[in-house]
This record gives sequence, C-alpha cells and structure tokens, in this order.
Amino acid sequence: MLTVLPIRYVADVAASRRFYEGLGLTYRADVSVAVWAHLDASAGAVGVHDAAVSKGRSPGTVELGFSTDERLEDVSARLTDDGYEHTLVGEDFGRSIRVTDPDGVVIQIQEIDPETMRRSQSRL
Repeated sequence: MLTVLPIRYVADVAASRRFYEGLGLTYRADVSVAVWAHLDASAGAVGVHDAAVSKGRSPGTVELGFSTDERLEDVSARLTDDGYEHTLVGEDFGRSIRVTDPDGVVIQIQEIDPETMRRSQSRL
C-alpha cells in the first residue's frame, strides 16, 4: 500500500512537529528521529525533515514522496515493466526509489526501516 508522504524540509523539526500536531496530525515516534518527524493524517502523512542534514534542500522546500509497505523490488519491477528509469537508493532511514515523472519532477518512494533510522541517528 502506498501512502502519500510529502516531505517538508524545515529549519526546526520540533517546532514544525508541534505545528502539524496542532493541526490534528499524529506524531509517529516509531518511525521518527531527531532530524525526521513522521506525522500521520487520516488520508496520508507528512514527513518533516531537518533541512540542515537534507543534502542540499533549503527550509521551505516540499518534495512529493510516498511511503510503502510493499517490497521496493516489486515496485522497481513494475516501473521497469512500464519503461520508467529509476534508481534504488540506500538512505539514512532505509531505502527509496527515485523516479522522474513525465514533467521531469523526481518522486521518492520510501521503504522506511525504523532500525536503520535509529542506527543512523546514533551516528549524528
């Protein structure tokens, strides 16, 4: 199952987390670390990411993303079958696929691994 997961790059994760919780989103500690807060809504989720550790994204940037509980290899096979070039990337939080949509926008499909996130956080 895919969940829509726009990623909001921010200057202050804690302040942004409080803001989005105030809007009614639910913080998920099991898939969050100091530089990433995962907040669920009834019809999707929002990722709040510290821009300072985001590999070049500035505060205010928003990226379209999805999280999935499907194996990325299966998503990759579908993309290949449909003729879409894509890249499987190892991330600090697990793995993701980066694929470019028809308008040239890079979309991220994430497989979030809480254990990988915790190990990555301990190295910061």
